[in-house]
Parts: sequence; C-alpha cells; structure tokens
Amino acid sequence: MSIADPESHPVGSPPPPERLRLAGGAGEIETLVEFPAGAPRAVALCCHPHPLYGGTLTNKVIHTVARSLLAAGAIAVRFNFRGVGASAGVHDDGRGEAQDVCAIADWARQRWPGLPLWLGGFSFGSWVALRAQSAPAVGAQRLQPALLVVVAPPVGRWDFSMIAPPSCPWLVVQGLRDELVDADEVEHWVNSLAATGSPAQLVKLAEADHFFHGRLHELRDAVTGFVAAVAPPAR
Repeated sequence: MSIADPESHPVGSPPPPERLRLAGGAGEIETLVEFPAGAPRAVALCCHPHPLYGGTLTNKVIHTVARSLLAAGAIAVRFNFRGVGASAGVHDDGRGEAQDVCAIADWARQRWPGLPLWLGGFSFGSWVALRAQSAPAVGAQRLQPALLVVVAPPVGRWDFSMIAPPSCPWLVVQGLRDELVDADEVEHWVNSLAATGSPAQLVKLAEADHFFHGRLHELRDAVTGFVAAVAPPAR
C-alpha cells in the first residue's frame, strides 16, 4: 500500500517518496522508497543499525548512505526491521531480518525488472546485509547485489563466520575512533576476505566515531567516490 502516487509529479522533479507496507516473514515491513530525479539505474536497499539500541530507518548514518546512493541515480529503499516502528514481528537476532532483506529484494526486482540491486548497511544492518547476500535463495533468487556498501561492520560483536565473501565490488567504511567496533579487527577481517579473492575498498576515517558525528560528509564522499569508480553512469 502506498500513500503517494509516484506518477503524479511535476516534470523535471523526482517523484515523491512512497511509504509502503511490504510483506515479510513476520508480517508487514514499513518501507520508505525515494526516487532520483532522472531515470533510475539501480535499486539500493539500505539496512539500519540495531533495533534494540534505537536503530530505525531514520538513523542519520543509513540516511546518509541512502541519500548518497540516491544522488548516484539509484532508487533508495529504506525499511524498518521487524518490531521497529510500524513493522510487524519481533527482533530475531538477524535471522528473520536477513530473510526480510531477501523478500524486499524480490519485491524490488519484480517492480523494477532489469535494474541492478545495490545493497548497503550500517553496523548491525551491515551484518544483516552481508548475511543476506551470503544466503541461498529465499525467494525468487539469491540476492547477488551488483555492489555492496558496508559501514562499521560489527566484527567481533556478531558472528561473521557464516559470511560468504562478496562476489561484487564492495566498500567498507570504518571510523578509527569507533567506540563500539574495533577498527583493527575490521581491517583484519577485510584482509582475510581479500586473501580469498574478495578484496574490498577499505576507507578508514581517522576522526570518525561509530555514529560519524561531524563526519557524515566524509562518509558521503566515500560512498559517492566508490560508486563513481565501480558503477559510472552510462554516457
């Protein structure tokens, strides 16, 4: 269900955002869809931080990631994990959340067939995104994103042993003053996956803490530069 009609908007301006309730494994998933001004070239799913510590789709870090991907020409899709906001269900320690990411990806591919899927996440949301892209097909197909943006992955706090090395270009952004995630552990993990043939672009922000206070512009620039390098717009 949508409360906005994306087809009725002034010529030359982006369609208005849509607020939807999509079907998930535990019931409806509260979803926000934002559209670029021109023809979209991808659909970007963006996963918020931990629900039990205040994480929602309005979190400023995942908002920055979503808006950066939107500016790069993607349809940006943010959603509340189960039990958050108007989303049904209860927190499921990442299992059901990863299934819901796959369900939203199936929905997006049906609505916008042919557009590549981009995937991003912050903190717990980055772990869920990585877990979802590692999973076998839950819906119509495996997730298989065309690019992946991982911000402050909680290495050492959550189990990364089931994470399959991404097969697409991927970016890891990590603050060196992160008070919740050990930056050295993140770098070690990134290097371990590079040894398997899945090198990430690792951007270390010297002054950034976990929530990138005062450093969101640096996060934006890192995401923007990565997308421009690995997925330049068609001429």
